[in-house]
Amino acid sequence: MLKQSINAGQVADSALAASRQVWLAGLGAAMVTRDWARNDAGHVFRALVKEGSTVEARAKRVLGKQFDLSVTAATEALTTAKALARSTIHGVVESAVAAFPKLKTRAAAARPAPARRAARKIRRTKRATRKG
Repeated sequence: MLKQSINAGQVADSALAASRQVWLAGLGAAMVTRDWARNDAGHVFRALVKEGSTVEARAKRVLGKQFDLSVTAATEALTTAKALARSTIHGVVESAVAAFPKLKTRAAAARPAPARRAARKIRRTKRATRKG
């Protein structure tokens, strides 16, 4: 029993020492970073900006023409799609307008004879009441 309690104490001490070492390493990293930021970071940042500007300029030269062609092609495709949609809608509207008289005639013909007679009587009655 005593041997197990000693081992448990040693493990606890080792864990405490390890966590302290991690803490101290973190503090050391913070100090090194602070010193680097004070002394070298500005130079490194400016060098990165300069390199980025160079890469951007190259990319614009290479991709600029391709980008312009892509925008032109996309604009033409959009214009074509709009024109096609308008002509399709116009065709559908014309077809619907042309079909309405036929639909009206078909609907009247589809009504059973008694319903047509009743509708006729109602119209006659309305006319008669208007005249009288």
